[in-house]
Amino acid sequence: MANLGYKESLSFGGSGHAQGQQVVPFESGALKLLLHGSLVIRVNEAKNLPAMEGLHKHMGRVIAKMPGRSSKTTTSAPYVTIALSGAVVGRTFVISNNQNPVWKQHFDVPVAHYASEVHFVVKHNDVVGSQIIGSVGIPVEELYPGEKIEGTFPILNSTGHICMPGVVLSLSIQYTSFEKMAFYNRGIGSDPDHQGVPGTYFPLRRGGKVTLYQDAHVPDGCLPNFELDGGLEYKHGNCWQDIFDAINQARRLIYITGWSLYHKVTLVRDNHGASNCTIGDLLKNKSQEGVRVLLLVWDDPTSRDIMGSIKGGLMQTDDEELRRFFKNSSVQVLLCPRSAKEGTWAKKQEAGIIYTHHQKTVLVDTDAGHSKRKIIAFIGGLDLCLGRYDTPEHPIFRTLQTVHKDDNHNPTFSKPVIGCPREPWHDLHSKIDGPAAYDILTNFEQRWGMASKPHGLHKLKERGLQKLKARGLHKLETQDDGDGDVDDALLKIEKIPELIGMTEVSRLSEDDIEAWDVQVFRSIDSNSAKGFPEDPKDATSVNLVCGKNVLIDMSIHAAYVKAIRAAQHFIYIENQYFLGSSYNWNSYKDLGANNLIPMEIALKIVNKIKANEKFSVYIVIPMWPEGDPTSIPIQRILLWQHKTMQMMYEMIYKALKEVGHENTYCPQDYLNFFCLGNRERLSEEDNSAASNLSDAKAPYALSQKSRRFMIYVHSKGMIVDDEYVILGSANINQRSMEGPRDTEIAMGAYQPHHTWARKLSSPHGKVYGYRMSLWAEHIGLVEECFKQPESLECVQRVRTLSEQNWSQYIADEVTDMKGHLLKYPVEVSPTAKVEPLPGCATFPDIGGYILGSLGDIGKSLGISRISGRGISFRAMQENLTI
Repeated sequence: MANLGYKESLSFGGSGHAQGQQVVPFESGALKLLLHGSLVIRVNEAKNLPAMEGLHKHMGRVIAKMPGRSSKTTTSAPYVTIALSGAVVGRTFVISNNQNPVWKQHFDVPVAHYASEVHFVVKHNDVVGSQIIGSVGIPVEELYPGEKIEGTFPILNSTGHICMPGVVLSLSIQYTSFEKMAFYNRGIGSDPDHQGVPGTYFPLRRGGKVTLYQDAHVPDGCLPNFELDGGLEYKHGNCWQDIFDAINQARRLIYITGWSLYHKVTLVRDNHGASNCTIGDLLKNKSQEGVRVLLLVWDDPTSRDIMGSIKGGLMQTDDEELRRFFKNSSVQVLLCPRSAKEGTWAKKQEAGIIYTHHQKTVLVDTDAGHSKRKIIAFIGGLDLCLGRYDTPEHPIFRTLQTVHKDDNHNPTFSKPVIGCPREPWHDLHSKIDGPAAYDILTNFEQRWGMASKPHGLHKLKERGLQKLKARGLHKLETQDDGDGDVDDALLKIEKIPELIGMTEVSRLSEDDIEAWDVQVFRSIDSNSAKGFPEDPKDATSVNLVCGKNVLIDMSIHAAYVKAIRAAQHFIYIENQYFLGSSYNWNSYKDLGANNLIPMEIALKIVNKIKANEKFSVYIVIPMWPEGDPTSIPIQRILLWQHKTMQMMYEMIYKALKEVGHENTYCPQDYLNFFCLGNRERLSEEDNSAASNLSDAKAPYALSQKSRRFMIYVHSKGMIVDDEYVILGSANINQRSMEGPRDTEIAMGAYQPHHTWARKLSSPHGKVYGYRMSLWAEHIGLVEECFKQPESLECVQRVRTLSEQNWSQYIADEVTDMKGHLLKYPVEVSPTAKVEPLPGCATFPDIGGYILGSLGDIGKSLGISRISGRGISFRAMQENLTI
């Protein structure tokens, strides 16, 4: 192996988790080969590791003397990082004070990397960060045949020589290529054993019911009906109406998690049975009836309630207002900070400052027949807060004095201005009825159990249980966690005869054509969930991965990877963000946005091109991330998004060129990016005409004059082959996919009777109906070719319609838009160069470079002021945007 110089620098933990960047002490100059498939790895033990001295030890002693820190001295705390192309794909747990550590730790790692070697970097961990001891490199060309490589290898230092005599690492590694994984070639719905995504915390649950929602409300007659197989018809759900009804009919429990929850929001606003009841009043009424109401909401560290004066946080989540509203009620509000109890000091500060609890779930009990109650769950991208209520029409001006009178949310502008456009909101959500709902209940119980531990009890503003008991309203059971601690908030379902558990809940039969198989996925770690194994050695027994001594559920990422690999015809994605696989970008490779999703999609298209098979990918994202697109954080996100697009298109063009089709097809015949926007002419009842504007050239004035604005895509969903759907709270970025960053939850589901494997042609079950309904909303019409989205005819037609809509959006003449689907405002050349549209380098009216740019995020956001401790590490600034 060539010696290219020692590249270690002071590390504050990198990503101390499952993914991140790894600087290795040396690099090989060998040819990089594509590893696409799975690596099965076992890290057994190391011997004769040196005791670590120097800067880290000295700094560690200083920090150890700080109040609340342990005074114990750690002479050696080794662990192993596994890296490909600088991207971390696995970590062992840390073993303290042991120079002959035995891990015997197993990894099954999905890979989609160009690399010359797999690096096993042995490191020493302490309170400051980590020090590299040395590395073992396994050449990729030796892995290609698929034979297991096993042995004891010398650990090499920065010069590529043996560290010290006898310093070795014992391991085994075996590569299985994607082509040899037969189950990926049959389609995602071909699952005769009903295994779902293997190796996840929650298994696949059969015989359930699923309702799919688009937007908060769909008025009657707003969207066309679609005929499904079996003589069925697709029915459009009304999400917030259903949530209102479910909460209103609950008798025992209402558990809600949210990034934000605002008590003044009105869920039902249509003309038929409209209710003026806010979510806050509804929950208070239910708690007074004796229903256990628990609210688990992210505690924004920048919001404060100081002596009765509420300071709104940077994210405007209204968490302190929520706490105050329920202060004298029996509703229990737990404002939960995103904290880290393990890891370096810097990592703990980072977690608290820039990461969030992002799950959005509502759990209630409902009628199960025979005088019994069961649990159902709502899960998806919609928080019950301001700015979320919308319909498929996505008005921007016409409802400002009606349904959006007190709900005009538009963070693009620094301050609200009368007559400015609202920010329309498009989202995806779902209801789960059946066994999988109980897995979502388990998630809530694990999170509540961790958040309400003694260290966080000061955040529990009111103990509503005592109020209930004092009023004699209801006899509520308590739950003992088995360790002698009693959590008197969570109901213990098995002790309430009326409530049935997962094993008792009814399931639809295998012969029922409307039955669903459902699986729950998460991004979460042991800092946020109670009940994970105490010993990291036991992580694999419950399908968790290890990040040093933090246990991580990364099953959302695993679900996306499996679904993409199994796709046979097309992929349709709606997501608030789309960035990743930075290890394969043409620059900024060390950014750390290492999720595999963009790379897997690009490789899927590449493989289909080489097999001479048609395959199409449609990706809908916001025109820009929420907020001011001229701001530095958003400019960086746009830059990372551009780099992701560029990488994917370059891979597609290269594949076309390899098979000699570069003059027959173009990259956009396979992959297209879209956004959503709307435009409204001034109507007689509309009083939002531009007037009294202090600055006619300000973004708000230009938007008001042009009467246009983007529709914000907040969705987090993917549809594969019209047979499988994933949706939840997780964005396609590192924050959502990694596990120890933002906490997320999602579901993946399909109908076994409506798959390609079952029908041997395009399935027309409810997933198909959902996708067609979404397209009808976005495009404003339905055409026959939409039934086969993989076809070149469909791809080109949708692209043409989106280009026409973009032309209407930017035209001088203001006209009402029937279709909202816009081509994303970039131009992809025949040779895959992603550039701005001619004469349109910035977003209309609002400004901000469409392709993004760099800047000093710390200075822009004042991170040092937020933390109060002068934290402005480059890694923290970048982690904010990936």
